[in-house]
Amino acid sequence: METFEAPARTNVVFSGEERTQLESWLDFYRGTMLYKCDGLTPDQLKQRPVATSMMSLLGLLRHLTFVEQIWFESRFAGHDVVEYYKTEADREIDFRDLDSADVDEVLELYLASISTSRDLAKGHDLDEMAVRARRGVEVDLRWIYLHMIEEYARHCGHADILRELIDGATGY
Repeated sequence: METFEAPARTNVVFSGEERTQLESWLDFYRGTMLYKCDGLTPDQLKQRPVATSMMSLLGLLRHLTFVEQIWFESRFAGHDVVEYYKTEADREIDFRDLDSADVDEVLELYLASISTSRDLAKGHDLDEMAVRARRGVEVDLRWIYLHMIEEYARHCGHADILRELIDGATGY
């Protein structure tokens, strides 16, 4: 890959059923994360432009892959998950170990985790409880959607800053 080309972002719906709106916002932020990576080289995606931070756009993609896995696969569906970017010894390795990271593979796993999340949530009621609790507290699918929107919105804000520092590009 010379530069990453992001797929078109989906638009947010402005009215409709709760589920449609939740899915719409989550998909919008998933797409926004990719949009923030659009046109960058692998080296730029790995760049850490804030001297005091381990954050990079590629690290954020790896982290969000993990977040998708944990909330939909592990917590909601109760599946045992092979965490792509975490180890018992280093729970922050998704941000640290980037030198040998294959950008195409990271993007492929990110998109696959989103597809799996969609499949696992499909057909389930928003009031359905997750199989596994969060720190001893049970959550429903609605809470997972809201948490995922919050998680993505927060990290898309980080991506805004990183992208501007990498090449000056701004925009929502």
